[in-house]
Amino acid sequence: MKKLLFSLTLIAASISLFSFTTKESKKQATYFTIDAKKSKVNWVGSKKQDFHTGYFPVKSGSVQVVGGKLIGGSFVIDIAGNKVTDDAGAKLEGHLSAPDFFDVAKFGEATFTITSIKYIKADKATITGDVTIKGVKAAVSFDAYIRNTDDKGFFAEAFFPLDRTVFGVSYGVGMIDSDVQLAVHIYASK
Repeated sequence: MKKLLFSLTLIAASISLFSFTTKESKKQATYFTIDAKKSKVNWVGSKKQDFHTGYFPVKSGSVQVVGGKLIGGSFVIDIAGNKVTDDAGAKLEGHLSAPDFFDVAKFGEATFTITSIKYIKADKATITGDVTIKGVKAAVSFDAYIRNTDDKGFFAEAFFPLDRTVFGVSYGVGMIDSDVQLAVHIYASK
């Protein structure tokens, strides 16, 4: 009798577990395509007595959402499309394109691929992923604010430092801060 009761309990538990898993696995991801006209990565580079500002356009990519939660994504950053937004303008853009900085003739794009997401709050998540700059791939982790995930689209922002020297961008170390402050703005739609 105990064996029969135990077996029935085990079967009932297995059925309920299977039905829960099946419901969750039926949820399909919604794919949003990056809006290249609005998405960008703003940067601030500082040196001992000054700083410079600019941005890289986001060229392409997509994000995946399930139940209003970001679950994955990747995008391509247009390093060759770098724009300096302060008075240094075209002169600094030319220097940043050179081999001692980004070497855009060889490495005109950078990529980022999300590898994991852990929600801290309903609208804030720690995102970990792989970024590739100048052919060097490294893991990064940062907090992002998921501003919108509905039928109209997706919008998220992140603000964090990135150590440029990890990617072989080592010009002026000691005079120019190794950490570049980034503000990433990602817009996407169906």
